[in-house]
Amino acid sequence: MHIHILGICGTFMGGLAVLARQAGHRVTGCDAAVYPPMSEQLQSLGIELIEGYGAEQRALAPDLYVVGNVVGRARLPDGSAKFPLMEAILDAGARYTSGPQWLAEHVLQGRHVLAVAGTHGKTTTTAMLAWILESAGLQPGFLVGGVPINFGVSARLGTGSAFVIEADEYDTAFFDKRSKFVHYRPRTLVLNNLEFDHADIFEDLRAIERQFHHLLRTVPASGRVVANGLEESLERVLHQGLWSELRTFGAAVSDFCAQGEPHDFVVLQHGQALARLQWGLSGSHNQLNALAALAAAQHLGVAPADGVRALAGFESVRRRMELRGVVLRDEQPVSVYDDFAHHPSAIRSTLDGLRRRLQQTEAVPGRILAVFEPRSNSMKLGAMKAQLPWSLAAAELAFCHAGALEWDAAQALAPLGARARVAHSIDELVAQVCAAARGGDHIVCMSNGGFGGVHQRLLAALGQSAASARRALP
Repeated sequence: MHIHILGICGTFMGGLAVLARQAGHRVTGCDAAVYPPMSEQLQSLGIELIEGYGAEQRALAPDLYVVGNVVGRARLPDGSAKFPLMEAILDAGARYTSGPQWLAEHVLQGRHVLAVAGTHGKTTTTAMLAWILESAGLQPGFLVGGVPINFGVSARLGTGSAFVIEADEYDTAFFDKRSKFVHYRPRTLVLNNLEFDHADIFEDLRAIERQFHHLLRTVPASGRVVANGLEESLERVLHQGLWSELRTFGAAVSDFCAQGEPHDFVVLQHGQALARLQWGLSGSHNQLNALAALAAAQHLGVAPADGVRALAGFESVRRRMELRGVVLRDEQPVSVYDDFAHHPSAIRSTLDGLRRRLQQTEAVPGRILAVFEPRSNSMKLGAMKAQLPWSLAAAELAFCHAGALEWDAAQALAPLGARARVAHSIDELVAQVCAAARGGDHIVCMSNGGFGGVHQRLLAALGQSAASARRALP
């Protein structure tokens, strides 16, 4: 079967493309923005990528179109269709479906689905859980909203009965406004956390809680729900109805909790010490992610102590505090990281985790320079702009790429005073950061998009300025 995927470079749709290719289908796809790491992964599999949504792609005559939720019936200012290909599909009466629906019917049916839901940590926790099951010899399939370093790909069919999936609450498609995750029918469900997000489709937190409750309704009585015991919002969801076994994590009274620092801690179940985890990840959020993954894997018979041994070798996910390069300035290293954080809470936990790690590993902790763009739909709408100063508290300096925002970023960041800078182009942003950077700094670039290749541009600019400084020495 020939499948043509609209919105193929999104993390979910790109993973779906990988699964379809592994299942033996011919796969092509299109997107408005093609950027790594997904574009690299797809091209390496021989999947043809087409830029844009031109109606001429109807000439490919695929057997089925799989439509991502980025596609809609929008019109441009001149009245023309924003997605001409979708209009052509509708006019022709061609076969089309959503990504989650295709996945449910062609991949998940008949398998033990382990779904990881929540506002934050879905990608990392999904990757952790898949790695634990892999290390236990269960050969799981998985679909992760990123590229786990241990696997090198974002998705695979797997040969075992288990399938681990990142379960997103965002809507399915323009013709199916249910949350994606209601299609997955999990037998094991992780609820990592729950905050307000996706302001473009949800009115308030209660509306999101309602979708999470719909998800709970799909878990069988023989299933397991693993919930963060620190989250009041999840408590409200559980009180709406629970028909499955419940395991909690995080709080001191939870079934699973931790003692120690996030990079070195003991895992406890019902107050009994099970194993000690020493690994390279930082931040209390990753400690919670680990507890959730261990509790979920136990449902498939993996002992937590075995899970801890697997996590000791877990190498995280690309774009999660991924070190992109180091440049010397003043004979000291300047490190540039790439991170996917885009919600204020995620930004704060990422920077707090780095701050704690620097305090533990550096005699004189280096400065943190936070470089970010409010790119998510919620941030573009300004729904959480008031939380930005709070989220950036751990950084010595903050640099915001304001781009085409319709709200005043400088005003929102005013509580940070001289610690904040605002740029309206990537060139201006790179110049600001390079002017401020000094030896020993840690530059953290945070965005849920390609961010204009700012990571490599910073490394190149910093390297060039360092070379110029060396040439200027007598």
